[in-house]
Amino acid sequence: WFESVGVRFDSTSAVCPVPQKQEGRAKDGTRGDGKQSRRRPPIPPPFPLIPSNPATALPPMAVSSRLPAPPARGLLRRSPPRILPPRRLACGARAVSGSPGPGGSPVPRRPPAPVDAAAVAPPSPASSAASSAASAIDFLTLCHSLKTTKRKGWINHSIKGPESIADHMYRMALMALIADDLPAVNRERCIKIAIVHDIAEAIVGDITPSDGIPKAEKSRREQEALNEMCEVLGGGSTAEEIKGLWEEYENNSSVEANLVKDFDKVEMILQALEYEKGINFCHS
Repeated sequence: WFESVGVRFDSTSAVCPVPQKQEGRAKDGTRGDGKQSRRRPPIPPPFPLIPSNPATALPPMAVSSRLPAPPARGLLRRSPPRILPPRRLACGARAVSGSPGPGGSPVPRRPPAPVDAAAVAPPSPASSAASSAASAIDFLTLCHSLKTTKRKGWINHSIKGPESIADHMYRMALMALIADDLPAVNRERCIKIAIVHDIAEAIVGDITPSDGIPKAEKSRREQEALNEMCEVLGGGSTAEEIKGLWEEYENNSSVEANLVKDFDKVEMILQALEYEKGINFCHS
């Protein structure tokens, strides 16, 4: 292949062009028979050749006779990266706000999304008061059943029109109010305990020993009912105070709770005496 394109390797391994044979041709371009010959154009070498003139030739260098293997078929040539023109870049990519746009002018920054002031700002006093009032109404509506639920002990004794749970708690609160002052006894706390000591019965009803429910189970049911009622009230300090008063009475953990338990027995005895004497006002 090298000889066909006019390249040969000499003894010094320098690349030199092979002189073309001029046999049978005259200097004027005619063949030996006098006919005009057609001169073939020289085949350009595939790469620049080292001139054969010793004056202009480069110093000899070792050239390996091994030729590089031709590239395998099917391999793709790595093409240089495409650079999109500015017009296509503007369509194909979105400019970042604040960076120079296609024309060199900065892209205007997008204004931040408006923040919902109602979601960030604390609730106003008016909305808090409205929510508190709605929760109080729901709580009082739930306590309405205390007025309509009759005490089961009197029902079991065939008393017509017996007192309700609210009737019983109200007179206990009056007892605490009119009781004589006792040393180390908080009268106001006694009144509060009397008002809430049976409040969980608005949900679970009046559970008596004749129902056969263990005391621990009765206390668990009333505790769950009380928690539910305090959630209806909306929580807060008032709900926590009601829980504390009820637990104080349930556990008999204070002098006031012990006194209110005595009021509970006294009120039941007084009511039984009234039923025995026939003093009974029928409730509708």
